[in-house]
Amino acid sequence: MKISRIAQVGAIAAVAALALAGCASNEGGGGTTDPSAATGLSGEIAAGGASSQEVAVNTWVAGFQTANPEVTITYDAAGSGAGRESFQAGAFPFAGSDRAFTTDEIAEGPFDACVDGSGIVQLPTYISPIAVIFNLEGVDTLNLDAATIAGLFSGDIANWNDPAIAELNPDATLPDLAVTPVHRADDSGTTENFTDYLFQAAPDAWTAEPDGVWPLTSGEAAQGTSGVVSAVSGGNGTVGYADASRAAEEGLSTVAVQVGEEFVEYSPEAAAAIVDASPFEEGRTEGDLAIALERTSDEAGVYPIVLVSYMIACEEYADAAVAPVVKGFLEYIASAEGQDAAAGAAGSAPISDSLRDQINSAIALIAAE
Repeated sequence: MKISRIAQVGAIAAVAALALAGCASNEGGGGTTDPSAATGLSGEIAAGGASSQEVAVNTWVAGFQTANPEVTITYDAAGSGAGRESFQAGAFPFAGSDRAFTTDEIAEGPFDACVDGSGIVQLPTYISPIAVIFNLEGVDTLNLDAATIAGLFSGDIANWNDPAIAELNPDATLPDLAVTPVHRADDSGTTENFTDYLFQAAPDAWTAEPDGVWPLTSGEAAQGTSGVVSAVSGGNGTVGYADASRAAEEGLSTVAVQVGEEFVEYSPEAAAAIVDASPFEEGRTEGDLAIALERTSDEAGVYPIVLVSYMIACEEYADAAVAPVVKGFLEYIASAEGQDAAAGAAGSAPISDSLRDQINSAIALIAAE
């Protein structure tokens, strides 16, 4: 039986209260959310992973390093797959990923930065819609349902004046022009979230199971979020998918997605709404907050193509010097100040107070050997 995240709050309220109360006494005061308050932490950490949250991570690093001038954090936005692999190999003490490790992957391990037998924490700290972006001369926006979006990316819809598109957009002037779908070349959590939406919402039109590696041989491949955005913006008749903050940044045309009887444009609020309506995945540990997104919701104002990007860290670190810096950084990321800073810079959706309580409880599990 699935238990909603709201229902789970009561079960861990006592732990959350202890975690919040302990922030001030955490080594060097790393739990502070005031970027102007020095905490005494020091050290250099190189991490990396999801490119979708690169703008947010850069914002968090700047705020945290303001509070901790003796700390240096670098983040290589090489993609979710690369981030998870580097974290497992011990090259990164934490990683960003647009999907959580599965329970099978966790069981297989190992995680070389962690003490043998340590669990991991997976924290949903970055919530953002994935925009379906396109470049079509004279067309600024399109209304599309899940089956039509699937057809564009599978190659079943090969021309922009296809009747399936025209029927949903009677007022648009659609050219007789070939569709050029663009997908990620790298192992990407954004791809996994996007294909998960197609698989759930358009099962007749999209039969490939969700995967971080693009499952088809058709279309044009591009490296990372930046590569997809560049390929779409540089062509005519192109269509792709990318973190919505990048779509807004580049001024690309975007799709309003059908939900129930309405067409919903992406927004942080619509992305947050579907996350709060979704449960945690079953079979996870206390610090593993993987969310099972409900892509087929027909609630008003919900945007279903959303990614939840995670910060992934050890519960217990082999290197005692790493743990307090990682812990302090994650506390800042989860704070209201950190979330608001990311929202302002990247257009992400700040996490709810109830989710913050649960994330803080997970962070409280982090310790050094």
